[in-house]
Amino acid sequence: MAKLLVLQHVAHEILGTLNPLLKSHGFRIRYVNFGRHPDAQPSLDGYQGLVILGGPMGVYDSNVHTHLRTELKLIEQALEREMPMLGICLGAQLIAHSLGAEVKPNRYKEIGWYDVAPTAAGANDKMFAHFRSVERIFQWHGDTFDIPRGAAHLAASAACSHQAFRYGERVYGLQFHLEVDEAMIDRWLRVPVNREELSLMPDAIDPDEIRFETHQRIGRSMQLSDAVFGEFIKLFALRPKRVMLRSR
Repeated sequence: MAKLLVLQHVAHEILGTLNPLLKSHGFRIRYVNFGRHPDAQPSLDGYQGLVILGGPMGVYDSNVHTHLRTELKLIEQALEREMPMLGICLGAQLIAHSLGAEVKPNRYKEIGWYDVAPTAAGANDKMFAHFRSVERIFQWHGDTFDIPRGAAHLAASAACSHQAFRYGERVYGLQFHLEVDEAMIDRWLRVPVNREELSLMPDAIDPDEIRFETHQRIGRSMQLSDAVFGEFIKLFALRPKRVMLRSR
């Protein structure tokens, strides 16, 4: 039975739709919640994969959120061990940073539903082969990452060209949120820190408009989630191929 380590940053950002999918395939899951236990020092020993979830902090906030340094060490170890690894939002940014790419504020914040299109490389990728030419995907981020050297650029949006990458065969970074369901999005819209972020944006975002579009879009999103994350689960059956790591 495969064991998966999941790095969590805040209570409301969880595995979501990925949780029942993993459990249905027999995975044992351990969360490390750095929001509650910022001094935690988890080990990868005994685990076969790593998932790093999203959060409101940035890669460059490691002086305040010192657990980010712990996470970067774990990511480097996972890369060395050639583990299947998935980074979502902040998680993708941490993986990109570990691979030597720059992480920085995006020109625009994407909060809500946005068109995401696979690149040519994405169209030939097993996880992104399930995407149509354009998919409406839920987003909540203000930062972006450069595509790491040696990685494949898999998806883009009009406001953020670097939406996803694959490094080697078993490491994926996704800027967007395919793990959400309708209840999860509604919770995000009600969390005080998120409500404050929305109120401070120069172009007001109406939470009720996001809820309305969520009701329309969530069915396709969850269908895509099952297909995409199902391909991630298949990575655990692949034999690793050694990849030369890039130093920061």
